[in-house]
Amino acid sequence: MAAAGEALTPTSYIGHHLSNRTIKLGDSPFWTLHIDTFLTAVFLGVIGFGFLWWVVRGATSGVPTKRQAFVELLIGFVDEQVKGIFHGSRAFVGPLALTVFVWVFLMNATKFIPIDLVGLFTGKVMQQKEWFPVPTADVNTTFALALSVWFLMLFYNVKVKGVGGWVHELTCTPFGSNPLMWPLNLLFNAVEYLSKPLSHSLRLYGNIYAGKIIFLLLWMWAASGLMGSIFGGVLALGWLIFHILIVALQAYIFMMLTAVYMAMAHESH
Repeated sequence: MAAAGEALTPTSYIGHHLSNRTIKLGDSPFWTLHIDTFLTAVFLGVIGFGFLWWVVRGATSGVPTKRQAFVELLIGFVDEQVKGIFHGSRAFVGPLALTVFVWVFLMNATKFIPIDLVGLFTGKVMQQKEWFPVPTADVNTTFALALSVWFLMLFYNVKVKGVGGWVHELTCTPFGSNPLMWPLNLLFNAVEYLSKPLSHSLRLYGNIYAGKIIFLLLWMWAASGLMGSIFGGVLALGWLIFHILIVALQAYIFMMLTAVYMAMAHESH
């Protein structure tokens, strides 16, 4: 909240609520941990996958409970999507895609919680003035997820094709194996490889971050008076309904790109 006597403007309101709680791990600004992002992401991971583990652990072969039916539908949905992209054993890629989808969806969904309610809890209970509760609206989270997938892609490129096969692919595709084309092929593939984590991470970050800013503006408008409460509340409800689709869609896209990159690592040109 704004300090006493300070005029509340959209800039100050948004700036306050988008501030991360940080701790320094070293002298360089690079070694700064966003503790709110980290703890929120871990908490959601424990809750989400703890729930899946609990349901699967109690699964029966008879008539499923509603919880079991929901989890079976979720796993079946993810497996069907991966099956259409990855033509091989899905023993690793299937669980990876499920992990990505569930975790990203949960982190995206925290944006539905009114920021002032979060601020009330973190300020009064946790005694933390700054606490940004949407991990995927922090570019550190999306880059960490994208780079994790990227390193897995590199690992499986080498594991499946061998060092020689992967180097041959880098230097001989897509313009042929003529030695004169090797530098062009290598440059083309370098751009492609470097663009993957950038597009993978920034697409998710940009959508969630921009959506959160609009939510903040609508919450501020709703708190500005009677008419603001009416119109701001209506618009916030409409934006909320629309963003249910965005939250699920961005988790789905992140999952599908993960499956695509893993499929590319297993296939030879």
